[in-house]
Amino acid sequence: MIERYTLPALGELWTETYKYKTWLQVEIAVCEAQAELGYIPAEAVATIREKANFDPQRILAIEAEVRHDVIAFLTNVNEYVGEAGRYIHLGLTSSDVLDTGLALQLVASLDVILAQLECLIQAIRHQAQQHRYTVMIGRSHGIHAEPITFGFKLAGWLAEMLRQRDRLTAIAQEIAVGKISGAVGTYANIDPKVEALACQKLGLTPDTASTQVISRDRHAHYVQALALLGASIERFAVEIRNLQRTDVLEVEEFFAKGQKGSSAMPHKRNPIRSERLTGVARILRGHAIAALENVALWHERDISHSSVERVMLPDCCILAHFMLVEMTDLVNTLLVYPENMQRNLNCYGGVVFSQRVLLALVEKGLSREEAYAIIQACAHQAWNTPDGNFQALIQAHPQVTQYLTAEEIAACFDPKYHLRHLEQIYERLNI
Repeated sequence: MIERYTLPALGELWTETYKYKTWLQVEIAVCEAQAELGYIPAEAVATIREKANFDPQRILAIEAEVRHDVIAFLTNVNEYVGEAGRYIHLGLTSSDVLDTGLALQLVASLDVILAQLECLIQAIRHQAQQHRYTVMIGRSHGIHAEPITFGFKLAGWLAEMLRQRDRLTAIAQEIAVGKISGAVGTYANIDPKVEALACQKLGLTPDTASTQVISRDRHAHYVQALALLGASIERFAVEIRNLQRTDVLEVEEFFAKGQKGSSAMPHKRNPIRSERLTGVARILRGHAIAALENVALWHERDISHSSVERVMLPDCCILAHFMLVEMTDLVNTLLVYPENMQRNLNCYGGVVFSQRVLLALVEKGLSREEAYAIIQACAHQAWNTPDGNFQALIQAHPQVTQYLTAEEIAACFDPKYHLRHLEQIYERLNI
């Protein structure tokens, strides 16, 4: 069994304390860059590095008076630093610190999310390998279609998660940008070289052309990518829910010893985790709309986006990570019932092999229209009759036996025919 990811909860990256740590990282990186370029004394930076600190409760107390979070933060930091504190925040505006610090939070969050996504990828790959030959019925419109394998179904999940990994990896580069360009972004009071050096120290790239803020199209793309990840996980969860239905029961969420499914009905074993994931995906999609609405700000900046992001960005990151952890464990512990898959595959005497019989008749010279009418009539008769048997009806039909031998009819009902090209898909995915 693949182990789940065990790093600390992603929520730790979105605490007030961690936010202030990123702000302090930004301020110190800027001071170091200023000193390297000769704008402030090197000894002042040494003092700042040694003494800079903050107290979240003290910051909140100051903010209650000044009504400005960055000023409250700087006031508290200077209480620790003393005289050298006058070199902190030189030429900067609040958004330099806020947006660059936010980039550090988003990058750190994405690192955790990508690591957990890798765990889910491994879990799906493992189950796909285990069930590459486990035959089941494929369904379209919720109706039996033709045979597939459970491994093939999981191969689709795996391919989708690999695409999600590629998207999020690209997003990690797009969101890893900083902005140290001062009020309205013109560098009027700060050298662009300071931005370049500070961003390099922080592992970020300078924004190409910021205003007073980093444009929110980047953040909207980030949230949309997480919402898309959630949509994929929801697709898997809905599939599990459908396959766990009592009349299907081909897979089932693990049901722990002592677990209860219903306060009223002792027999119930409900797909509660899959249902929970479906609900969480709805929240992520809702945040995607808010992220898009954050893109349009007045002129060079306003703060209408700020209140939204204080809720939206932590929620999106934490929920996406939660969904990955839940789905990883769900896939790892999934109960699979091949015997039920076989039972469902053979409903009504193999009606799902109707196309094979159709094509066999056409190959023998019967017109497609006439062959279709014969096969459909037999299939519907089997479908609408208790204990209906499509194969028996085909074997007894005089027009069918006129064209096909008993051996040729039997070959039409061999599910292996439908699986003969699946190895190519497995090879593409290294299953």
